[in-house]
Amino acid sequence: MKKFLNNSISLFIIAIVLMLIIPLPAFFLDLMFIINISLSLIILLTTMYIKEALEFSVFPSMLLITTLFRLSLNVSSTRLILTNSGSAGQVIATFGNFVLRGNAVVGFIVFLIIVLVQFIVITKGAERIAEVSARFTLDAMPGKQMAIDADLSSGLITEDQARLRRSNIQREADFYGAMDGATKFVKGDSIMSIIVTAINFLGGVIIGMVQGGTTFAQVLQTFSIATVGDGLVSQIPALLISTATSMIVTRAASESSLNVELSNQLKSQPVVLIISGVVLIAMGLIPGFPKLQVFTLAAILIFLGTRLLKSSVIKSEKDILKDESLQEKPAESEEEYFRNIDNIYELIQIDPIEMEVGYSLIPLVDESSGGSFIDRVVMFRRQFASEMGMVVPSVRLRDNGYLNPNEYLIKLKGEEIARGEILVDYYLALNPGAITGEVDGIDTIEPAYGIPSKWITKDKKELAEIYGYTVIDPLSVLVTHLSEIVKLHAHELLSRQDVEQLLENLKKTNDSLVSEVVPSVVSYGNMQKILGNLLYEGVPIKDMETIVGTIGDYGSSIKDTEMLTEYIRQALKRTITRKWSEGGQIKVITLSTDVEKLIIGAINKNDRGSYLSIDPEVMQKIVGELLEQIKKLKEEINVPIILTSPFVRSYFRKLVDQFYPKAVVLSFNEIDNAVQIQAIGNISI
Repeated sequence: MKKFLNNSISLFIIAIVLMLIIPLPAFFLDLMFIINISLSLIILLTTMYIKEALEFSVFPSMLLITTLFRLSLNVSSTRLILTNSGSAGQVIATFGNFVLRGNAVVGFIVFLIIVLVQFIVITKGAERIAEVSARFTLDAMPGKQMAIDADLSSGLITEDQARLRRSNIQREADFYGAMDGATKFVKGDSIMSIIVTAINFLGGVIIGMVQGGTTFAQVLQTFSIATVGDGLVSQIPALLISTATSMIVTRAASESSLNVELSNQLKSQPVVLIISGVVLIAMGLIPGFPKLQVFTLAAILIFLGTRLLKSSVIKSEKDILKDESLQEKPAESEEEYFRNIDNIYELIQIDPIEMEVGYSLIPLVDESSGGSFIDRVVMFRRQFASEMGMVVPSVRLRDNGYLNPNEYLIKLKGEEIARGEILVDYYLALNPGAITGEVDGIDTIEPAYGIPSKWITKDKKELAEIYGYTVIDPLSVLVTHLSEIVKLHAHELLSRQDVEQLLENLKKTNDSLVSEVVPSVVSYGNMQKILGNLLYEGVPIKDMETIVGTIGDYGSSIKDTEMLTEYIRQALKRTITRKWSEGGQIKVITLSTDVEKLIIGAINKNDRGSYLSIDPEVMQKIVGELLEQIKKLKEEINVPIILTSPFVRSYFRKLVDQFYPKAVVLSFNEIDNAVQIQAIGNISI
């Protein structure tokens, strides 16, 4: 039985197609007409009781099926009307006699009005609404997706909730897209009903006169009843379906069904009912108006309005009493508020990342003013998490009246770390070093990378791009500077809570590994130091399983977090190689054997660990040679990569960090064997 029900729709559609070919007896046709009316009524009531359109997402398909069903009935009824002397069952005859009442002209006029109302008013409006809804839904998809990503990043929703909301957005877009096309079925059905009616009437009259045996008046009477009856039997369900179509595309976001929403919203304005009743009384005083009906309806409206108004007043008084009871306690003064020590802690809370802007930059960052800064930050957070394995905390935005109007500053844990200046109505043209012409503008320095640039007006944008400038908009300048600051200080933004969250995420796939290593082998504090060391040198921490596994292998015998970091870097050599290689090779600057021996000889150890103790003059020579090599190879490499032995790597990194922090220091054990190493420079003294 269950298998039959699952395939009933397919069987029903096949039966509809067969009805177009196989003649139906009058009894069976009557049954099909009643089923058609019932099905249309069910669909209409369903659209009135659902809360949102997606609860009836199969409606476009239902619209196609019901339209095809009506057309098949039209074909079957036409066949009976033309071949059976106008007799096509009791349903058609009843509808024809009831509407005509002996007057064929009146019957045709009523039928024509119903068809035109459906075609011009209901179907046309539903078609337009469906078209606009589909367009707006598709346009709003990116914004909705970013809002979901923002809620997910901030922890307001879970991954499963985000997945469900994304699925609903996609289903909503598909639904309104399907509705845009499905409304054409209703429009075509209305046109087809007029054509079928004309065929039934004219064809029936011709056939009746050719066959003979009856007068023209009898033929006209017979086929007019059959034609109008058939048209009405088809158009009443079509009208119900058209109304259902309009109902489902006009439903806005609701918390309950149409009946409840309509009732609640009408009851919320009792004064409107009273005024309407008074206006009806005034209309009843006009001579000739039916006073009984008008005054009765006016009395009902005034009575309902008065009752609703009285109940709303009582409710308002209860709310006032409730508010007064809550406000009996006088508001605390500032001195009284801070007598509570717990309230003082609010003053010392700091945000991990904070950005303050001058008043001219507020439209760039304020969503209510049309700014998309927050959306861009959300996209950067998603990209950074995907690349580096760390979730960037939320950015607190503030306006600062003490800043210059076009100025902004970035704070890290409450302290200023960078600032810049932006001209809102201009574009920033960056000079990549190979421009073919000059463009007029205001000279400046790009804040994120320190590249010589110019602020140019909008009309010079295309010319600057032709000359080879890289042109970016003001918002991109702001977001790029913020993103570079975050990348540079990611190790400082990684909190103990973030570490715990990363480990909890790993537990979902490898609970035994985390339970074995943390905190028995390494504490949460040392884990934070290790991950911070990796982030400080730009190494992604996305592969937490390898990181924790390596700590489990060496952490029992090695307690130095610096040394553990080196072993982890070697375990992540594929990740490191992918990040710094290009085209299957990696261009490096090597250290001479004398320099490495000198560094190894200068390593001292104590109870707190090991450190490099090297003569300042020798250190200055090494750094000077490094800077000279970088200057020579500036045109060939963007980021200088120094290759050392594994034992020397961490010490040399600390040596050059204070002089050239952008340098990347790798060891031989951190480069995958599949990559070709090309030495393009050497440091020696």
